[in-house]
Amino acid sequence: MSIRLKLLLSYAAMLVIPLFIMIITAGLLIVVFRGDVQSVRDQYVSSGGLFENHNVERMVKEIKRTAENNPAALMDSAYLADIDQELQMNKSGLIVRKADQIAYVSPSLQQSDILAHLPIFDRPGHIEKEDAKRYGNQMLETIHLDVMFTNHQPGTIIVATTVNPLVNFAQKFFPILFITLIVILITTHTLLTYFVSRSIIRPLQELKQAMKRMKAGDLDFQVQVTNKDEIGQLSLAFDQMRKQLQESIQTQLLYEENRKELVSNISHDLRTPLTAIRGYVDGIGDGIADTPEKRQKYIDIISSKAEEMDHLIDELFLYSKLDLKRLPFNYEIVDLFAFMQDWSDELDFELGKQGVHFSTQLSIEPRMKISIDRDKMRRVFTNIMDNCLKYMNKSDKRIELEAHTSENNLVIEIKDNGQGIAAEALPHIFERFYRADPSRNSLTGGSGLGLAISKQIIEGHEGTIQATSVKGEWTVIRIVLPLRMNKVGDDL
Repeated sequence: MSIRLKLLLSYAAMLVIPLFIMIITAGLLIVVFRGDVQSVRDQYVSSGGLFENHNVERMVKEIKRTAENNPAALMDSAYLADIDQELQMNKSGLIVRKADQIAYVSPSLQQSDILAHLPIFDRPGHIEKEDAKRYGNQMLETIHLDVMFTNHQPGTIIVATTVNPLVNFAQKFFPILFITLIVILITTHTLLTYFVSRSIIRPLQELKQAMKRMKAGDLDFQVQVTNKDEIGQLSLAFDQMRKQLQESIQTQLLYEENRKELVSNISHDLRTPLTAIRGYVDGIGDGIADTPEKRQKYIDIISSKAEEMDHLIDELFLYSKLDLKRLPFNYEIVDLFAFMQDWSDELDFELGKQGVHFSTQLSIEPRMKISIDRDKMRRVFTNIMDNCLKYMNKSDKRIELEAHTSENNLVIEIKDNGQGIAAEALPHIFERFYRADPSRNSLTGGSGLGLAISKQIIEGHEGTIQATSVKGEWTVIRIVLPLRMNKVGDDL
């Protein structure tokens, strides 16, 4: 649930719940003031109770005046019927007791148990109101008036009003109910505000603690995402950022370790030809090369070593630019069959001069196109061929080239019958400065960057390169390139 929805629901609840409580309160007030929701009556506040009925009290006062001015009318059945009829409109009834005899009873009270619990006579003119009591199945609120009839006989006029139990409860406990509703209102708002703010503040506090840990350099933790709202999404993004930062630092440490290894390898590979150059230069300076033939030989060796250093530096420079992705690829759409045929013809000519039997099998449809960097791909093939020739130890030297297409890919396999590669060395031959020969002899092992450069170029074309070999028998370099008609990385 989103924070926006939470806030909307909480604010709606804060609005709806008070309105609901206000409706309940208004209903209770209506019940209290009117006695019945379905009948509208005039209400007033009297000294005898919290709320009273105006009409009933008015009728009691009229009966009192009649008793004082014309007591004979209290025995007039027509008068009593009129009074009773008006009282019935207010759900009240009339009982007239003369001495100890019941002189008149309203029809609604004739079966009531109140007749067995009438109050005793006190004195003429005495009026008393009694709280609502239950008489059998009825709850009645009574007002009795003591009078003196014409023959000086004492009597009592009783007005009994039917009371709803809910009304009676509300009349007695209205202050408590009202205070309770106020407390519920305040509690509801407080709890809603607390829980909503808690669901927002707690994740923010966890994020704050996570930021403090990151500031202290501690990235080995995980931010717990418990909600799916905006803060939950923020926590998830923060944890992903932490993971990426942790991976970046680990990668940086790995790069630093690789840099140290690179410097060590460069120092080793440059030191060997440099030491040889210094030795031959010292030999010339010390007069060891005392004949023109020796001096020329020393100079040729120095030149060869310098050329070797220059080649190593060029290889290193190319590898560094590829590794840093600062060497652009100049893609062009070429005829695949023509490109492979031209390259195989060149190899056949060059390898033939070195006594190598070269064979080609091109299973490629004519006029098939592919997007590649022509020069860099030639560099890949040249590096692979140089590697094949350096480790060729057979008298019958053979190199085979096979190319075919498979599932929108170009597959190129170059196989030689050289000394092969040991199984433990095979996974590492595409690593920089790796040589299968532990002696690291540059005459046979080269710079150690050729296959690493080839791998970077192939991966730059979004292809793969791998090797399989049997020690002492053969080695196969397999290259897979996607058949693209556009630049690598563009949409097809």
